[in-house]
Amino acid sequence: MDKIIITGGKRLSGTIPISGAKNSALTLLPCALLTDEPLTLRNLPRLADIDGFQHLLNQFGVSTTIAGNRPGDFGRVMTLEAPRITSSVAPYELVRKMRASILVLGPMLARMGEATVSLPGGCAIGNRPIDLHLKVLEALGAEIEMAAGYVRARAPDGGLPGGRYSFPVVSVGATENALMAAVLASGKSTLHNAAREPEIVDLCKLLVAMGAQIEGIGTSDITIHGVPRLHGATYRVMSDRIEAGSYACAAAITGGEITLQHAVIEEMEATVQALRDAGVTVEPVKEGIHVAADGPLRAVNLSTAPYPGFATDMQAQLMALLCRAEGTSVLNETIFENRYMHVPELGRMGANIETSGRTAIVQGVAQLTGAEVMATDLRASMSLVIAGLAAEGETQVHRLYHLDRGYERLEEKLALVGAQVERVGGD
Repeated sequence: MDKIIITGGKRLSGTIPISGAKNSALTLLPCALLTDEPLTLRNLPRLADIDGFQHLLNQFGVSTTIAGNRPGDFGRVMTLEAPRITSSVAPYELVRKMRASILVLGPMLARMGEATVSLPGGCAIGNRPIDLHLKVLEALGAEIEMAAGYVRARAPDGGLPGGRYSFPVVSVGATENALMAAVLASGKSTLHNAAREPEIVDLCKLLVAMGAQIEGIGTSDITIHGVPRLHGATYRVMSDRIEAGSYACAAAITGGEITLQHAVIEEMEATVQALRDAGVTVEPVKEGIHVAADGPLRAVNLSTAPYPGFATDMQAQLMALLCRAEGTSVLNETIFENRYMHVPELGRMGANIETSGRTAIVQGVAQLTGAEVMATDLRASMSLVIAGLAAEGETQVHRLYHLDRGYERLEEKLALVGAQVERVGGD
């Protein structure tokens, strides 16, 4: 396995281009199942999860064509075409490593009237049941059964009729599955307490570009009027607000100054506010967002929450930053119950963190020290990179396959702003 070797203490300065959003792209890709016409996605990040989802769509008979960019460019263009669906089964071997695989359930039900999907995998950050996915699809008219580790879903003759569902808790993935299922239903569907994340808005915009009729985009109450068919479209994936926030933390912990090219400040207001509370200057500029840290970092108290609250996907990165802040920070993780697996690894680097249940108390230290550390999940791995950039000496981060799932060519982007980072083959 590859590992990253970081020589810490280098102040980051320059410009980092922000890639297309992983969390959005994984929702836009299955929209190809909703039409027999070509769907072209621009600004698609080059990530292991994207490749995995592409292979899953190929299993259903979707053809994919990738247009290369100029050498050195980030992102790519992919055209997906599914004139005929050749399979309705998402097998275990393709689904087991990627939780987003469950997002084929809604569009397959909508178009084919049936789907069999293996229970998904992904990061081991806690229990993430798919019960809300299944309940909302049942509310739209599907019949669901579980057997031998698979979800089997079937629509009535004539397709899904549509329906009404109120989410008991906000669920991004279940909202996405419901949207894709409802757009081809024979009637009207209403979703209450729906997720409002920018990635949900991105999905709605693509579906509308394909001919869907959706009201209430960006709100917690969404109405979908089913249409007989959708057509193809060309669409640009939104910029990755989590990647932008991650590099903002990297710049801040090194006392650096960088521009996050293509980042959209309105899509990451909670992250921006947390950084400002920590003493970091964050301002919109013409090309994106400018981040600068030229003074001491301050302690911050916050809790993760569904959008527009502070994203759970930014908790680990902010924790790494707060390891160098003056004072005591308190973080509450309200979304996932097992998302502090990076804490022991940060402790190996000299961080002073205590956890109790879903609460982490971070006592800032004057200096972090390089060490060999092990990535446990996608965002945890980035927290170790951030800490390593500020640590004294050399840090080796193992299990890079986690990073490769969500950060496009990370070492190249960090090198652009002066970091001393090298990827080498592991033992």
